[in-house]
Amino acid sequence: MPGQRRRKERQRRHDERHRPENVPGRWEPVFESQQDAELRDFLRRLRAEGTVTDPSRIRIDMFCGRLIHPTTYRVSIYVPDASA
Repeated sequence: MPGQRRRKERQRRHDERHRPENVPGRWEPVFESQQDAELRDFLRRLRAEGTVTDPSRIRIDMFCGRLIHPTTYRVSIYVPDASA
């Protein structure tokens, strides 16, 4: 598919720039919903529980919908590698 390599490279650079503290690791999805109210409730619970103390370790992705695919929200938490 045309432009696929450029798109992948751009995504890789974006992930590297937004990696917390430049610590090796990965983004692990923990929540996904099509309702923005559920997203807000989940984020409130995360803050209340103290699960994630550093906001830079939370990533919220919004996958824009079309007629057959509704908009979806995904919350990911950054998990550092065990070797680091």
